[in-house]
Amino acid sequence: MTDRTLLARRPFTTRAVGAHSAMGRLDWVMLVAVAALCVIGALLVWSSTRTWAAGSTGLVKKHMLNLAIGAVLCGLASMVDHRLLRAWAPLVYLVTLVGLVLVVTPVGTTVNGSHSWIMLGGGFAIQPSEFAKLGLVVILPMLLAQPAEGTDRPRGLDVVLCLLAAVVTMGLVMLQPDLGTTLVLAVITAGALVIGGVRKRWIVLLAFAVVAAGALVWLLDLLEPYQVARFTAFLDPSVDPRGVGYNSTQSLIAIGSGELFGKGLFEGGQTTGRFVPEQHTDFIFTVAGEEFGFLGSVTLVALLGVVLLRGLHIARQCDDRFGALVAGTIVCWLAFQTFVNIGMTVGIMPITGLPLPFVSYGGTSTFANLMAVGLLQAIRIREQSF
Repeated sequence: MTDRTLLARRPFTTRAVGAHSAMGRLDWVMLVAVAALCVIGALLVWSSTRTWAAGSTGLVKKHMLNLAIGAVLCGLASMVDHRLLRAWAPLVYLVTLVGLVLVVTPVGTTVNGSHSWIMLGGGFAIQPSEFAKLGLVVILPMLLAQPAEGTDRPRGLDVVLCLLAAVVTMGLVMLQPDLGTTLVLAVITAGALVIGGVRKRWIVLLAFAVVAAGALVWLLDLLEPYQVARFTAFLDPSVDPRGVGYNSTQSLIAIGSGELFGKGLFEGGQTTGRFVPEQHTDFIFTVAGEEFGFLGSVTLVALLGVVLLRGLHIARQCDDRFGALVAGTIVCWLAFQTFVNIGMTVGIMPITGLPLPFVSYGGTSTFANLMAVGLLQAIRIREQSF
């Protein structure tokens, strides 16, 4: 009887918890980088909210609570055997769909123009679209993990089911409307298909479909006016620097004013004066640029790069096809969201309202990001156990 067979027969709790051995198999480099990002993010949230949040530390205290809850969720996710998660993937996906459906009912609440939230009371709310990312991260690999007979590529039916699952999720998110999260879901889908090894004709067909859909949306004027304004500001912020181009213009001023070493924590004039809107969430990188300077910003980007590279390493080292696909799609998700968030603050991407992973203020986004890290750790722990 092989070691793999013996492991499969051991109780799940024994395999999952495995005190000292499991701790030793964790990717500590990734965890330290994530912890550093969370600490830096908490400082930046404090700096950007201290002059207006209730009691000067109101939001940062709430953010710290969110980080604590996220750490617990990360630990729980790391205890899940990803091979068993494959069997539960349809249920996880359906639960995320239920959340998205609830949002578009009277249960949902509108915040900052998006009907994306469910209020829980006591000032707490959840954003189901963030958990929808996790739903796709597990359902797509489940569908793509079983190759067609006699080949290492997914079956055509599985690809169609993947596209159906993605379209349903993205359609519900667009009803909110939330273009930024929809783009992340699209990248998760594309990443899963590419990593899963679908035939090139599928990739070409999907590329044409995306271009055609984008053109149709634009021609039929299906975008909200503020979404069109964001693209207009991206193309030329100077057209209306006090209107649609205000965020982009002030963001560049804040980052540029930090120069090489920054003005120091709590010393940023743009941050203190709240010249950049949503500086504790979508535009938190501008606080880093102004107060920590170029060197501090590069350090932040480097830490995010470490997380992504360690995620790629876990995906490459995973012998289980499902686990490798899950790890790969998580990296696609975090990499795209990081690029878009930082890119919109420095003027190379349109403003889409995506938070910076592990750094921006937010409850549900923090939970989803840290749960994704937990899944990466779960894959590493089980693969290292053989």
